[in-house]
Amino acid sequence: MTRFPFLSLRYALPLTLLVVIQAAAFYSTSSPEMQLEVKQLSSFPERVGEWRMVAEYPTEAEVQEVLRADDTLNRSYATDDNRSGANLFIAFFRTQKSGAAPHSPKNCLPGSGWTPADSGTVTLDVPGWPEPVTINRYIVARGDARTLVYYWYQTAHRVLASEYSAKIWLVLDSLRYRRSDTSLVRVVVPLDQNNPEAGEKQAANFVRTFFPTIRQALPR
Repeated sequence: MTRFPFLSLRYALPLTLLVVIQAAAFYSTSSPEMQLEVKQLSSFPERVGEWRMVAEYPTEAEVQEVLRADDTLNRSYATDDNRSGANLFIAFFRTQKSGAAPHSPKNCLPGSGWTPADSGTVTLDVPGWPEPVTINRYIVARGDARTLVYYWYQTAHRVLASEYSAKIWLVLDSLRYRRSDTSLVRVVVPLDQNNPEAGEKQAANFVRTFFPTIRQALPR
């Protein structure tokens, strides 16, 4: 139990009400959003640091029908020595006023045959960002296979792990900046059963290496 139970009644409820009112104002307002300079994700570099693209996958029609993203990127990268590999997926949403918004990749697990084995967050120092970023980290399993997944929600001003926080900041930032664009970024790395720590280091290195390029590829 919290040491300050009055916070739940005196502050949490009014704050929730305020967010609800602001959300209603956001979705009902007719004022236009700021026009964004948007790059096609197809122009994302095929080489970033020591990593090079080894495969690119189109977004399947049934996936796009559910996702409703304005642009997507789905690529596999490997290091020059082929000792490390990772998959990068980005889904960009130009506006969320239409109701289209990113959803947690965890929602796709039941239909893919993977089951969650571990879930939490990890905090990383990344180039070009004023403070460490906290992103989602979870491990999925299918049989004996284990895969590490990092993902986060990214806007011009924020990197967020929580889907709930992303929705709150959507309302607040849209009123301040007149824009509601956002992106879901996901990094997937297979884990070696005999050396899972290597996969953890590989995923962290991938995020640190790619973060500045991802930021440049998205509207600023």
